Amino acid sequence: MKRSSRTVRRAMGAAAVAGALTAVAAAPAAAAPGGPAHAATRAAMERSLRDSALPGMVATAVDPQGSWSAATGVADTTTGQPRSPRERFRIGSVTKPFVATVVLQLRAEGRIDLDDTVERWLPGLVSGNGNDGSAVTVRQLLNHTSGVFDYGDDPGMGATLFTPAFLARRYDTYSLEQLVRIAVAHPPVFAPGTSYRYSNTNYLLAGMIIERVTGRPYGEEVGRRIVRPLGLTGTSVPGTATGLPRPHARGYSTLFGGSATPLDVTELNPSMAGSAGEIVSTTADLTRFLSALMRGRLLPRAELDEMTTPGPHGSGGLGLGSGTLSCGVTVWGHDGGIHGSSTLALTTGDGRHVLALNTNADWFRDKLPLAEAEFCG
Repeated sequence: MKRSSRTVRRAMGAAAVAGALTAVAAAPAAAAPGGPAHAATRAAMERSLRDSALPGMVATAVDPQGSWSAATGVADTTTGQPRSPRERFRIGSVTKPFVATVVLQLRAEGRIDLDDTVERWLPGLVSGNGNDGSAVTVRQLLNHTSGVFDYGDDPGMGATLFTPAFLARRYDTYSLEQLVRIAVAHPPVFAPGTSYRYSNTNYLLAGMIIERVTGRPYGEEVGRRIVRPLGLTGTSVPGTATGLPRPHARGYSTLFGGSATPLDVTELNPSMAGSAGEIVSTTADLTRFLSALMRGRLLPRAELDEMTTPGPHGSGGLGLGSGTLSCGVTVWGHDGGIHGSSTLALTTGDGRHVLALNTNADWFRDKLPLAEAEFCG
């Protein structure tokens, strides 16, 4: 099947993936004390596992009444080990709000302007085949209006990432520059600023710009500016490390439709995602991060306003998207998937009510009922 521009969004981006996993026996749901307030969320988790035949799911929600965590299903389909809210997992494109936050911190420090061009910071990189880094701004990278081709849509990368060939290539190492060069070997999908299209290449470039501005890799800046100040003890930027810190679930993938059966892809080299989707975290850490972000602990008011102002052509904010649920509650956040892991992290605008959840598969069919259950009850 031809890989469309949606494919890498599914793999490391913001959309769920079509496909199915072999059904497994689900373990009973286990939850921390939380009372009836989160009963709808727990029920929605169990329905999602049953309807989508997922291995397992974990969730953490924080609201003015306190913190609640739950787990359902299995972490290992062979042993039947149940999932646990303590587990670490790959968060895919939920990496992007971390990267955008660092860029906006640098803006607050006067070290970068959102209207700076890519050419200013990465001269000569975005060029050729109709690409022009002098016409692409940092802001356009962060809100996906740059028009820069998504490297995962390259036929060679598609074959590497989304077919059984992945099993032989899962330990390959990629640099950010190498992935960007794959992208700019293709013409832009539109002129910068004229439309919206999600592209992981945008956040590879943002990660490279962070390093050029600070002199340190983007992962070090994420650790120095976000992870350590907030005490996110389950969060890490793995680089080329192929394993996951314990405790963790096994990850199962159908290679986003490329395999008829789910495969154990727990070990992989996350440099294939880089600053577009490599971070490892926990549901508790993700709720803490989003709450702190929205409460102004990470960004001044002006930069937080930039982050949460929708862009042109239907784009979202800078590193965040938003939507209004059926009960009128507006939530901000991001979702993300990478082989064997799919994550959703959402918060109200004041940071007082936050949800993060993960399943140890490429996708789950519909995240909206889970958001509706938690924020609308």
